[in-house]
Amino acid sequence: MTDDAPRRLRVLAAMSGGVDSAVAAARAAEAGHDVTGVHLALSSNPKSFRTGARGCCTIEDSHDARRAADVIGIPFYVWDLAERFREDVVDDFIAEYEAGRTPNPCLRCNEKIKFAALLDKALALGFDAVCTGHYATVVLREDGTRELHRASDMAKDQSYVLGVLDDRQLAHAMFPLGDTLTTKAEIREEAARRGLFVAKKPDSHDICFIADGDTQGFLAKRLGTAPGDIVDESGNRLGTHEGAYGFTIGQRKGLRIGHPAADGKPRYVLDISPVDNTVTVGPAASLDVMALTAIRPRWCGRPPTAGPATYTAQLRAHGGETEVTAELIGDAELQVSFTEPVRGVAPGQAIVLYDGTRVVGSATIATTERAVRAEA
Repeated sequence: MTDDAPRRLRVLAAMSGGVDSAVAAARAAEAGHDVTGVHLALSSNPKSFRTGARGCCTIEDSHDARRAADVIGIPFYVWDLAERFREDVVDDFIAEYEAGRTPNPCLRCNEKIKFAALLDKALALGFDAVCTGHYATVVLREDGTRELHRASDMAKDQSYVLGVLDDRQLAHAMFPLGDTLTTKAEIREEAARRGLFVAKKPDSHDICFIADGDTQGFLAKRLGTAPGDIVDESGNRLGTHEGAYGFTIGQRKGLRIGHPAADGKPRYVLDISPVDNTVTVGPAASLDVMALTAIRPRWCGRPPTAGPATYTAQLRAHGGETEVTAELIGDAELQVSFTEPVRGVAPGQAIVLYDGTRVVGSATIATTERAVRAEA
């Protein structure tokens, strides 16, 4: 967020009530920026409280964020974006599962809420940047363009969930924790030194709007029961389910088939068909994917050059990298092939491409091509 020399910016710090966003806001203020804290009220039930370490958008969290802002010495506000969050994130989440896909609501929230609705409102009010506690780095190039890079500490890197940000959004993004080569324990120690009460607060886990972590129960309340069959790759009926939306590709637990496979090995979810409400299961080897097609690509800065090129790809928020060849077909379709087969690739999830540490961009997985499996 700097040109040739540092300058004082008007910064809106998104404060979730957790330790990372509090330390990020404190660092931005310490760097001399004019910082204002804001907590996003995203829950449709403002009286809800977190359960254990789950969730991040409750009254308890807003109180924690306010106390942190008071200690830092910055103004603080609560902005109600619950309706926008419900439409763009929660409703989309439900619709994707209903369609047999596996969405990532964190990417959707970054794309539609934190760096769209929040950023647009911030810019309209005269702010220069939105600051968050994500672990990633924005690099300003000599030609004035910006690049999104992995955090200095790969163990905490969160660039995957930021792979939806475009050049305009990167121009107004600030990630003060991105260059931190410290452990999370040291971030907590820094928070304690600064007098921030959230220094010992547990990290939030799972999906913020599903406080108890029961995704299947959350979906069942909204979609109802829809009994169907669980079948093997040959179409043989092995059991039943109460809703295909309750499964995801690669799932092993909770199948309740009732009897082991002929070879005695575990079975996994291979396919989810909302058309006939069928869930197909099979051996782990049948999960091997050699290629995929992804749609709705978004580029973090400059788009890739024409033709196939080699990148590394990340397929889930906490997954590792794998080498791929990717090519943009037209403007809306990305074709990707893997050097080695990968497993657990689910339509609806995001694939994020990297060139070294630079985030090239992301796209939503639409279809996969399974590896040809030799018959025993």
